[in-house]
Amino acid sequence: MSSDRPPLRSLLFVPGNRTDWLSKAAAAGADAVILDLEDAVPSADKKAAREQVAAAVAESSDMAMFVRINPLDGWAAAEELRAITHARLSGVVLPKVRDPSDVRLADRMLTWCEREHGLAEGHIALVPLLENAYALRAAYDIARAAPRVAYLGAVTGKGGDVERAIGYRWSPSGRETLALRSRVLLEVRAAGVPCPVAGLWTTIGDLDGLRAFAEQNRSLGYEGMVAIHPSHVPVINDVFSPGPDDLARYARLVAAVEEAQARGAGAITFEGEMVDEAMAARAHAALRNAPPQ
Repeated sequence: MSSDRPPLRSLLFVPGNRTDWLSKAAAAGADAVILDLEDAVPSADKKAAREQVAAAVAESSDMAMFVRINPLDGWAAAEELRAITHARLSGVVLPKVRDPSDVRLADRMLTWCEREHGLAEGHIALVPLLENAYALRAAYDIARAAPRVAYLGAVTGKGGDVERAIGYRWSPSGRETLALRSRVLLEVRAAGVPCPVAGLWTTIGDLDGLRAFAEQNRSLGYEGMVAIHPSHVPVINDVFSPGPDDLARYARLVAAVEEAQARGAGAITFEGEMVDEAMAARAHAALRNAPPQ
Protein backbone atom coordinates (compact mmCIF):
# COMPACT_ATOMS: atom_id res chain seq x y z
CA MET A 1 0.00 0.00 0.00
CA SER A 2 2.81 2.48 0.76
CA SER A 3 3.78 2.81 -2.89
CA ASP A 4 0.25 4.01 -3.67
CA ARG A 5 0.34 7.02 -1.34
CA PRO A 6 -0.20 10.30 -3.19
CA PRO A 7 2.49 12.97 -2.87
CA LEU A 8 1.54 15.79 -0.52
CA ARG A 9 3.14 19.21 -0.70
CA SER A 10 1.56 20.77 2.39
CA LEU A 11 0.21 19.18 5.57
CA LEU A 12 -1.38 21.82 7.82
CA PHE A 13 -1.85 21.28 11.55
CA VAL A 14 -5.33 22.11 12.87
CA PRO A 15 -6.21 21.76 16.60
CA GLY A 16 -8.59 18.88 17.14
CA ASN A 17 -10.92 21.06 19.17
CA ARG A 18 -11.10 23.67 16.36
CA THR A 19 -12.42 21.65 13.45
CA ASP A 20 -14.28 24.81 12.41
CA TRP A 21 -10.89 25.99 11.11
CA LEU A 22 -10.90 23.31 8.40
CA SER A 23 -12.50 25.78 6.01
CA LYS A 24 -9.42 28.01 6.40
CA ALA A 25 -7.17 25.09 5.56
CA ALA A 26 -9.20 24.36 2.44
CA ALA A 27 -9.20 28.02 1.42
CA ALA A 28 -5.41 28.13 1.80
CA GLY A 29 -5.07 25.21 -0.60
CA ALA A 30 -3.59 22.64 1.80
CA ASP A 31 -3.12 19.21 0.28
CA ALA A 32 -3.75 17.66 3.71
CA VAL A 33 -4.65 18.59 7.26
CA ILE A 34 -3.38 17.04 10.46
CA LEU A 35 -6.11 17.25 13.08
CA ASP A 36 -4.20 17.32 16.34
CA LEU A 37 -5.45 15.41 19.39
CA GLU A 38 -2.10 15.64 21.20
CA ASP A 39 -0.30 18.86 22.15
CA ALA A 40 -2.85 21.28 20.68
CA VAL A 41 -5.72 20.07 22.89
CA PRO A 42 -5.94 20.61 26.69
CA SER A 43 -6.45 17.41 28.68
CA ALA A 44 -9.94 18.40 29.75
CA ASP A 45 -11.02 18.82 26.12
CA LYS A 46 -9.54 15.67 24.61
CA LYS A 47 -12.68 13.51 24.71
CA ALA A 48 -14.81 16.18 23.07
CA ALA A 49 -12.07 16.86 20.53
CA ARG A 50 -11.93 13.16 19.65
CA GLU A 51 -15.63 13.23 18.81
CA GLN A 52 -15.21 16.42 16.75
CA VAL A 53 -12.29 14.95 14.83
CA ALA A 54 -14.11 11.67 14.11
CA ALA A 55 -17.05 13.62 12.72
CA ALA A 56 -14.79 15.88 10.65
CA VAL A 57 -13.00 12.90 9.10
CA ALA A 58 -16.28 11.20 8.21
CA GLU A 59 -17.56 14.41 6.57
CA SER A 60 -14.36 15.28 4.69
CA SER A 61 -14.16 15.46 0.93
CA ASP A 62 -11.21 16.80 -1.07
CA MET A 63 -8.37 17.30 1.42
CA ALA A 64 -6.41 14.34 2.72
CA MET A 65 -7.20 13.91 6.41
CA PHE A 66 -4.62 12.88 9.00
CA VAL A 67 -4.97 12.75 12.77
CA ARG A 68 -2.18 13.07 15.32
CA ILE A 69 -3.17 10.83 18.18
CA ASN A 70 -1.74 10.76 21.68
CA PRO A 71 1.27 8.52 22.46
CA LEU A 72 0.62 4.78 22.64
CA ASP A 73 1.30 4.55 26.36
CA GLY A 74 -2.30 4.32 27.53
CA TRP A 75 -5.86 3.50 26.51
CA ALA A 76 -6.56 7.01 25.22
CA ALA A 77 -4.69 6.43 21.96
CA ALA A 78 -6.45 3.08 21.37
CA GLU A 79 -9.83 4.74 21.88
CA GLU A 80 -8.80 7.51 19.50
CA LEU A 81 -7.84 5.02 16.80
CA ARG A 82 -11.18 3.24 17.03
CA ALA A 83 -13.06 6.53 16.93
CA ILE A 84 -11.27 8.08 13.95
CA THR A 85 -10.86 5.03 11.68
CA HIS A 86 -12.82 5.68 8.50
CA ALA A 87 -12.48 5.15 4.77
CA ARG A 88 -11.77 8.88 4.42
CA LEU A 89 -8.92 8.86 6.94
CA SER A 90 -5.66 9.12 5.01
CA GLY A 91 -3.26 8.57 7.86
CA VAL A 92 -2.38 8.59 11.54
CA VAL A 93 0.48 10.69 12.87
CA LEU A 94 2.16 8.86 15.74
CA PRO A 95 3.99 11.11 18.25
CA LYS A 96 6.81 10.37 20.66
CA VAL A 97 8.01 7.29 18.79
CA ARG A 98 10.86 5.63 20.70
CA ASP A 99 11.76 2.69 18.49
CA PRO A 100 10.36 0.32 15.83
CA SER A 101 8.26 -1.54 18.39
CA ASP A 102 6.03 1.53 18.75
CA VAL A 103 5.41 1.47 15.00
CA ARG A 104 4.68 -2.25 14.98
CA LEU A 105 2.16 -1.80 17.83
CA ALA A 106 0.44 1.07 16.01
CA ASP A 107 0.38 -1.03 12.84
CA ARG A 108 -1.32 -3.94 14.62
CA MET A 109 -3.87 -1.63 16.23
CA LEU A 110 -4.65 0.03 12.92
CA THR A 111 -5.08 -3.37 11.28
CA TRP A 112 -7.65 -4.32 13.94
CA CYS A 113 -9.47 -1.01 13.40
CA GLU A 114 -9.46 -1.45 9.62
CA ARG A 115 -10.93 -4.94 9.94
CA GLU A 116 -13.58 -3.63 12.32
CA HIS A 117 -14.59 -1.00 9.74
CA GLY A 118 -14.38 -3.28 6.71
CA LEU A 119 -11.31 -1.56 5.25
CA ALA A 120 -8.41 -3.16 3.44
CA GLU A 121 -5.33 -3.75 5.57
CA GLY A 122 -2.92 -0.88 5.05
CA HIS A 123 -5.60 1.57 3.90
CA ILE A 124 -4.49 4.09 6.53
CA ALA A 125 -0.94 5.44 6.35
CA LEU A 126 1.22 5.76 9.45
CA VAL A 127 3.47 8.77 9.98
CA PRO A 128 5.87 8.23 12.93
CA LEU A 129 7.29 11.43 14.40
CA LEU A 130 11.01 11.29 15.15
CA GLU A 131 11.15 13.53 18.20
CA ASN A 132 14.08 12.22 20.23
CA ALA A 133 17.70 11.35 19.54
CA TYR A 134 17.17 7.59 19.62
CA ALA A 135 14.31 7.71 17.14
CA LEU A 136 16.24 9.98 14.81
CA ARG A 137 19.20 7.61 14.92
CA ALA A 138 16.87 4.65 14.25
CA ALA A 139 15.08 6.32 11.32
CA TYR A 140 15.79 3.45 8.90
CA ASP A 141 14.54 0.74 11.28
CA ILE A 142 11.47 2.78 12.19
CA ALA A 143 10.74 3.36 8.50
CA ARG A 144 10.98 -0.40 7.82
CA ALA A 145 8.85 -1.42 10.80
CA ALA A 146 5.56 -1.50 8.86
CA PRO A 147 4.58 -1.32 5.16
CA ARG A 148 2.04 1.42 5.89
CA VAL A 149 4.72 3.94 6.98
CA ALA A 150 4.70 7.00 4.69
CA TYR A 151 5.41 10.74 4.72
CA LEU A 152 8.24 10.20 7.20
CA GLY A 153 11.01 12.77 7.56
CA ALA A 154 12.87 15.07 9.92
CA VAL A 155 10.47 17.64 11.34
CA THR A 156 12.78 20.14 13.01
CA GLY A 157 11.78 23.53 14.34
CA LYS A 158 12.38 26.25 16.86
CA GLY A 159 11.86 25.29 20.49
CA GLY A 160 10.34 21.88 19.82
CA ASP A 161 11.03 18.35 20.97
CA VAL A 162 13.85 17.79 18.49
CA GLU A 163 15.70 20.96 19.49
CA ARG A 164 15.44 19.95 23.13
CA ALA A 165 16.58 16.39 22.40
CA ILE A 166 19.55 17.31 20.19
CA GLY A 167 20.53 20.58 21.84
CA TYR A 168 21.08 22.62 18.68
CA ARG A 169 20.57 26.38 18.57
CA TRP A 170 17.93 27.15 15.99
CA SER A 171 18.64 29.72 13.28
CA PRO A 172 16.51 30.85 10.31
CA SER A 173 19.10 29.50 7.85
CA GLY A 174 18.62 25.97 9.21
CA ARG A 175 22.34 25.22 8.98
CA GLU A 176 22.37 23.49 12.38
CA THR A 177 19.80 20.89 11.23
CA LEU A 178 20.91 20.51 7.62
CA ALA A 179 22.97 17.39 8.28
CA LEU A 180 20.19 15.91 10.41
CA ARG A 181 17.52 16.48 7.78
CA SER A 182 19.81 15.10 5.08
CA ARG A 183 20.66 11.94 7.01
CA VAL A 184 17.06 11.18 7.95
CA LEU A 185 16.00 11.66 4.34
CA LEU A 186 18.66 9.21 3.17
CA GLU A 187 17.50 6.67 5.76
CA VAL A 188 13.82 6.86 4.78
CA ARG A 189 14.63 6.76 1.06
CA ALA A 190 16.79 3.69 1.62
CA ALA A 191 13.87 2.12 3.50
CA GLY A 192 11.57 2.74 0.55
CA VAL A 193 9.23 5.13 2.33
CA PRO A 194 7.23 7.21 -0.16
CA CYS A 195 6.69 10.96 -0.09
CA PRO A 196 9.00 12.13 2.74
CA VAL A 197 8.03 15.46 4.28
CA ALA A 198 9.94 17.94 6.43
CA GLY A 199 9.07 20.94 8.62
CA LEU A 200 8.48 23.11 10.65
CA TRP A 201 8.65 26.87 10.17
CA THR A 202 7.27 28.51 13.31
CA THR A 203 7.70 32.24 12.58
CA ILE A 204 4.26 33.00 11.21
CA GLY A 205 4.96 36.36 9.57
CA ASP A 206 8.34 35.55 7.99
CA LEU A 207 7.26 34.19 4.62
CA ASP A 208 10.62 34.95 3.00
CA GLY A 209 12.36 32.83 5.63
CA LEU A 210 9.77 30.10 5.12
CA ARG A 211 10.39 30.10 1.38
CA ALA A 212 14.16 29.81 1.85
CA PHE A 213 13.71 26.93 4.32
CA ALA A 214 11.20 25.17 2.04
CA GLU A 215 13.52 25.55 -0.95
CA GLN A 216 16.34 24.05 1.10
CA ASN A 217 14.17 21.05 1.97
CA ARG A 218 13.08 20.68 -1.64
CA SER A 219 16.70 20.79 -2.78
CA LEU A 220 17.57 18.02 -0.32
CA GLY A 221 14.89 15.77 -1.82
CA TYR A 222 11.86 16.20 0.43
CA GLU A 223 8.50 16.24 -1.33
CA GLY A 224 6.53 18.41 1.09
CA MET A 225 6.42 20.17 4.44
CA VAL A 226 4.32 20.28 7.56
CA ALA A 227 2.86 23.72 8.26
CA ILE A 228 1.36 25.39 11.33
CA HIS A 229 -0.45 28.36 9.76
CA PRO A 230 -2.69 28.75 6.70
CA SER A 231 -0.59 31.64 5.40
CA HIS A 232 2.33 29.23 4.99
CA VAL A 233 0.47 26.86 2.68
CA PRO A 234 0.63 28.83 -0.60
CA VAL A 235 4.38 29.36 -0.19
CA ILE A 236 5.01 25.68 0.52
CA ASN A 237 2.79 24.57 -2.37
CA ASP A 238 4.62 26.89 -4.72
CA VAL A 239 8.06 25.65 -3.69
CA PHE A 240 7.13 21.97 -3.97
CA SER A 241 5.32 22.34 -7.32
CA PRO A 242 7.13 22.41 -10.66
CA GLY A 243 6.40 25.59 -12.59
CA PRO A 244 5.09 25.73 -16.17
CA ASP A 245 8.62 26.19 -17.52
CA ASP A 246 9.83 23.14 -15.58
CA LEU A 247 6.98 21.01 -16.86
CA ALA A 248 7.53 22.15 -20.43
CA ARG A 249 11.22 21.25 -20.18
CA TYR A 250 10.39 17.83 -18.71
CA ALA A 251 8.04 17.15 -21.62
CA ARG A 252 10.69 18.18 -24.17
CA LEU A 253 13.29 16.02 -22.42
CA VAL A 254 11.04 12.96 -22.45
CA ALA A 255 10.25 13.47 -26.12
CA ALA A 256 13.93 13.89 -27.00
CA VAL A 257 14.99 10.73 -25.15
CA GLU A 258 12.14 8.69 -26.64
CA GLU A 259 13.06 9.88 -30.13
CA ALA A 260 16.72 8.98 -29.52
CA GLN A 261 15.76 5.53 -28.22
CA ALA A 262 13.70 4.94 -31.34
CA ARG A 263 16.90 5.55 -33.32
CA GLY A 264 18.83 3.15 -31.11
CA ALA A 265 20.70 5.90 -29.26
CA GLY A 266 21.29 6.03 -25.50
CA ALA A 267 22.67 9.17 -23.92
CA ILE A 268 22.10 12.32 -25.96
CA THR A 269 22.78 16.03 -25.72
CA PHE A 270 19.64 17.93 -24.77
CA GLU A 271 19.66 21.73 -24.50
CA GLY A 272 23.36 21.71 -23.73
CA GLU A 273 23.31 18.85 -21.19
CA MET A 274 23.91 15.11 -21.37
CA VAL A 275 20.71 13.21 -20.62
CA ASP A 276 19.75 9.53 -20.69
CA GLU A 277 17.00 7.15 -19.57
CA ALA A 278 17.53 7.97 -15.88
CA MET A 279 16.85 11.67 -16.49
CA ALA A 280 13.83 10.78 -18.63
CA ALA A 281 12.44 8.60 -15.83
CA ARG A 282 12.82 11.49 -13.40
CA ALA A 283 11.04 13.80 -15.84
CA HIS A 284 8.25 11.23 -16.31
CA ALA A 285 7.74 11.07 -12.53
CA ALA A 286 7.61 14.86 -12.23
CA LEU A 287 5.01 15.10 -14.99
CA ARG A 288 2.97 12.28 -13.50
CA ASN A 289 2.91 13.78 -9.99
CA ALA A 290 2.51 17.43 -10.98
CA PRO A 291 -0.64 19.07 -9.55
CA PRO A 292 -3.09 20.63 -12.02
CA GLN A 293 -1.81 23.97 -13.29
